[in-house]
Amino acid sequence: GLAPKKRFGQNFLHDGNQMARILAAAQVQPDDVVLEVGPGTGALTGRLLEAGARVVAVEVDRDLEPLLHEQFASCGERLVLVVDDVLTGKHTINPRVIEALRAIGHGGADVPPFKLIANLPYNIASPLLVNLAVDHPAMRSAIVMVQREVAERMIARPGGKAYGPLTVMLHATCHVQRLFNLSPACFWPAPSIESAVVRLDRLPTPRTVDPHALAEMVQRLFSRRRKQLGAILGRDRTWPAGVEPSQRPEQLDVEQLIALLGSSV
Repeated sequence: GLAPKKRFGQNFLHDGNQMARILAAAQVQPDDVVLEVGPGTGALTGRLLEAGARVVAVEVDRDLEPLLHEQFASCGERLVLVVDDVLTGKHTINPRVIEALRAIGHGGADVPPFKLIANLPYNIASPLLVNLAVDHPAMRSAIVMVQREVAERMIARPGGKAYGPLTVMLHATCHVQRLFNLSPACFWPAPSIESAVVRLDRLPTPRTVDPHALAEMVQRLFSRRRKQLGAILGRDRTWPAGVEPSQRPEQLDVEQLIALLGSSV
């Protein structure tokens, strides 16, 4: 009697071959800690558990809670189900999710290293990924299914309309790679556009020492992306080598934006 809910952006992945490709790309090993956002009916969750992972599954749809509990009742402490929003506001991961990750990591004070493996709804993909990339270094990698538009923003190059704050913040902290596309037929119900699977691997050392300041600067710049840098920041300042006040924000690559931030300190 249950059906996907449009208000939650639910399009459930049902193609087993594509799930196998996702698990292979994620290189799930026994005892890995995995954060799955939006388990839905548990199709991918079951495969993660079969691979030996310990899973924190975060599901906002309370109608799916009995189904998930019944399906995975035998998994014991290897699965923690959090029935709630993964985000509390735009800029904070739900504390319940953090506590669940600590608990499944044997209750230590720190969040254990974990992988994000998820079919992300469109409305939370960008803020969730930026929050995890900037504030949660325990996320070592991510394999995420996102709508094609989000994937294009994640991998965009300077100069295009897809290039923006999401691109900059992910590339300042992670190596980002588009793996493969998923057709609408892989999902139920079939969405109106294609999706893509994207992999993130955290860089050993982030490209910036102050990601929050970088995030604040790029939001300011890209909110006026068609303006010249000098008009946004003022021309009476020190400009890093290779950056001119006549350029527009979308023309600068990640390294240049980080250098611009450093020149304002």
